[in-house]
Amino acid sequence: MGIKVLSPTAILGYGFPDASLNTGMHQMPDLIAVDGGSTDPGPYYLGSGKPFVSRQGVKHDLERLLEAQTRAQIPLIIGTAGGSGARPHLDWTLEIIQEIASKNKVSYRLGIIPSDFTHAEVARALAEGRVSSLTNVPPATLEAIHASTHIVAQMGAEPVVAALKEGFDIIVCGRCYDPVPFAALALARDMDPGPALHMGKILECSAIAALPGSGSDCVMGILDDQGFTLESLNPARQFTRVSVAAHSLYEKSDPLFLPGPGGVLDLQQVRYQEWDHGRVRVEGSRFVPDTTYRVKLEAARCTGYRTISIAGIRDPGLIMALDDVLEQVQRQCRPNLDPNAKIHFHVYGRNGVMGPWEPHPHPGHELGLVLEVMAPDQAAADNACSLLRSTLLHYGFPGRLTTAGNLAFPYSPSDIAMGAAYEFSLYHLMAVSDPRAHFPLSALELHP
Repeated sequence: MGIKVLSPTAILGYGFPDASLNTGMHQMPDLIAVDGGSTDPGPYYLGSGKPFVSRQGVKHDLERLLEAQTRAQIPLIIGTAGGSGARPHLDWTLEIIQEIASKNKVSYRLGIIPSDFTHAEVARALAEGRVSSLTNVPPATLEAIHASTHIVAQMGAEPVVAALKEGFDIIVCGRCYDPVPFAALALARDMDPGPALHMGKILECSAIAALPGSGSDCVMGILDDQGFTLESLNPARQFTRVSVAAHSLYEKSDPLFLPGPGGVLDLQQVRYQEWDHGRVRVEGSRFVPDTTYRVKLEAARCTGYRTISIAGIRDPGLIMALDDVLEQVQRQCRPNLDPNAKIHFHVYGRNGVMGPWEPHPHPGHELGLVLEVMAPDQAAADNACSLLRSTLLHYGFPGRLTTAGNLAFPYSPSDIAMGAAYEFSLYHLMAVSDPRAHFPLSALELHP
């Protein structure tokens, strides 16, 4: 017997058409699952404990999904709640659910699975040799562990399967391996984990794997004992063999072997077949368990405070001499700056995206400049940005035709204090003996 899983949107808060959701619900799915976050937006959100999607957007999506769950009486699973899945993000998401339940006078039984680790737990694992580096990631250190603000790990399917077996209406997870919310019901019914996790890999991005791709639309995955079928719930989109196969490259360095908690998804023998009405059939996915169960740790630490200034440059003389001018401006200002201040000039229109790897560094008739300063505190960053900006604004380069200013500012104020800046401090694997032990399940009863 097959399982139907409805994926409404790529990230909770990105939105989706009501018509697509209604089409999906009329097909009587067994599960609604949605990914709530990612590390894609960078370390700031995990480090600061703040969401990267607006509260208004998340509430708007959740109101419709909770209504659909209530009518259908099927589980709703939310993975990586609040953007990064740390405790502040989890609590933020639960607060929104409670607000909606209270407003609509509806009762829910919630299963809550946090994914946070203490500094002591990770330090002990490091001392025991249970923490290893991913490719191109330096070894973990005690200093990095203790400097981290929030430490999470991607939970595997086991904690979510346990929650499903408890019969919760809604399951809200901390940081979660992205395919897990979509695969968990199948795994709770002892179905083959290979097709289940591969289907989850596609569904976690919703209609991004369809054509035309969109992160803000609904799709359905239908899983059976031989494989799964993907179907768009919007007639304007369709899946193709190429679009589904290409999505295996998404966020992966190897399209054939996709590692995750407890094992590797092996796609070497996968077959993609196009069916009518824009559907694609997928068979041949295999899951190969690891001998040692590992979860991926994620953490971020504060590295200073950032201030930026955005400007445009159109003077052809300044464009030609820009590298030399920027170097001279730094040299002139440096004695008056905090010695630990770090200065970056991002020149867009020439090499602002790829930097030294840009294969065609040919400037156009105008350039965009982002002046970025990092310093130990916000006041030092503000001071450095102000001095560098004003010096560059009036800097006298050879051939200058006017003293009125070298920069065009699209905003006033021209300097923008960005606050604390973060970098990833942990992006490592940790061996665990029990895949559920670090992800405790608790219940929350909501009543009108």
